[in-house]
Amino acid sequence: MTAIDSLIRLHRWQLDERRRQLAELETLAEKLRGEETRLLAEQANEQQVASSSTEAASAYGSYAAHVIEKRRKIAQSLASVEQQVALARDALSDSYREVKRYEIAAATRASQQRKRVARLQQRALDEIGGEAHRRRSRTA
Repeated sequence: MTAIDSLIRLHRWQLDERRRQLAELETLAEKLRGEETRLLAEQANEQQVASSSTEAASAYGSYAAHVIEKRRKIAQSLASVEQQVALARDALSDSYREVKRYEIAAATRASQQRKRVARLQQRALDEIGGEAHRRRSRTA
């Protein structure tokens, strides 16, 4: 295994890790959005109950304050996670470019090696052909 193969392997591993991290962050963001939606639905349901009952209406104020605080915390967490997602996407993009750069370098090196081998083989064949021609010329 050449050094460039090792670099490609290392950077592919880093690329996979960054993909996993991004997926985890996106899953977390989706869970937070789901929690936010659930809280909104729950709050709407509680508002309906509070409007139909005077006993529930008296307790609704503290419930609403609690839900508002919880939604604020979820919104902060979601903003933080979305920022982390953006950073993770940038890191993933950088990792992908890095892998591609090494893969292109390896492909170029392999192509140059194949051309070099082909030239050496052609030289050997030309030499054999030239020698055969000289021998035929001497005998004729």
